[in-house]
Amino acid sequence: MSDVKRKQNVLNVKQKLEILQKLDKGESASTDAEDILNEGNTISHSAALQSAETLLDYMGQRGFDYGDITAVRKICVDIRLEMNKQQKQRLITDFFFKQQILKGKFLV
Repeated sequence: MSDVKRKQNVLNVKQKLEILQKLDKGESASTDAEDILNEGNTISHSAALQSAETLLDYMGQRGFDYGDITAVRKICVDIRLEMNKQQKQRLITDFFFKQQILKGKFLV
């Protein structure tokens, strides 16, 4: 999986300003930023997890090989780990943005 190339998306100045204004009002802007960055043909982690779990159920019902089922379980675990990692990153980012805004040190 380390060979997978990922397209990096970057927020433009207007999008950053909108997010900062929401943070200034005390709102969480992490989902807005994620939505902006995920525009296009990307699939959300929750949709990917649901599909993998559906496949896992199907494989269990049809009597697939244990090794194949284990591989799909591993994919589910990897998706959950990535979801948790992104959630932690959003919390950290929101915290630091709020700290910078409260201290008045953030320049737009």
